[in-house]
Amino acid sequence: MAKARALDKRRKSIKNIRKITRTMELIATARFKKAMDRATAATAYTRRITQLVSDLAQAGTQVSHPLLEGRDNPRHATLLMLTANRGLCGGYNASVIRAALARWKQLPEETEHQRFEVSGKRGISALRFRGLMPDQKFTQFEDEPKFDDVARIADRYLEEYAAGRLDRLDVAYTQFVSSSKQIAVVETLLPLGTLEGASQPDGKAAAGKAAAGKPAGGPARMYEFLPSAASILEEVVPTSFRVKLFKCFLDAAVSEQIARMVAMKSATENADEMIRNLSRTYNRARQSQITNEIMEIIGGVEALKS
Repeated sequence: MAKARALDKRRKSIKNIRKITRTMELIATARFKKAMDRATAATAYTRRITQLVSDLAQAGTQVSHPLLEGRDNPRHATLLMLTANRGLCGGYNASVIRAALARWKQLPEETEHQRFEVSGKRGISALRFRGLMPDQKFTQFEDEPKFDDVARIADRYLEEYAAGRLDRLDVAYTQFVSSSKQIAVVETLLPLGTLEGASQPDGKAAAGKAAAGKPAGGPARMYEFLPSAASILEEVVPTSFRVKLFKCFLDAAVSEQIARMVAMKSATENADEMIRNLSRTYNRARQSQITNEIMEIIGGVEALKS
């Protein structure tokens, strides 16, 4: 049996680690609530503006926009992977990286030129470990991504798409469905015509029916454009893409905090169990040590008597 002093030292070390994991759990809980409020507030707006763009594309009027039209032979594709800057969040980063690499292997079969862009230090490290060098790296996004920062990235994608240097944009991120369900997905954001049905968190086809301009049990939606359809689409369609990309960053942020909160809670509970087991072992070792000391004293007394 191990010595009581070594067991007590190990128990104190685990208690210190437990304090750290418990503190990180509380911090992740507080950040999760703020991130979830932002993601929830953006969900309704994102769904509505995506729905509006889909309705306009299927309204039966003579309206068109380059971002809504798919390209028959896409040559240039970009994959954007959203990961965290820090670890200690369970399998959050691993699931996104796994999904992104699976799509990355498929892209050469569908396009001629591919670009791999990564947000988050963990994703950058994972690609470097696999011998891949990302074409673009972002490390400024934390648990509260700002719309202006995301909009600058979105505007670059829009410029490349308009100039023909980008035909398809895929985003690998963790989709926030609820506080108990987050899914690592790869979603195609450009062209925007692929967003039909994507506004639903679970990806069901109900949104696709609404996007077709025919809500369940109702007539087709009719639109009147003032001053013109072209001017409205010129404003709404790029905004829809910026908001959708921003929603991906928000979902990734809230999912990261949930994963870290769950991981730290599990670590704290494991530390509690280890402390209980070590305390029992320590008590037995201490009891055995005291018994040996008593026996030595009794033996010494008997030796003096004789």
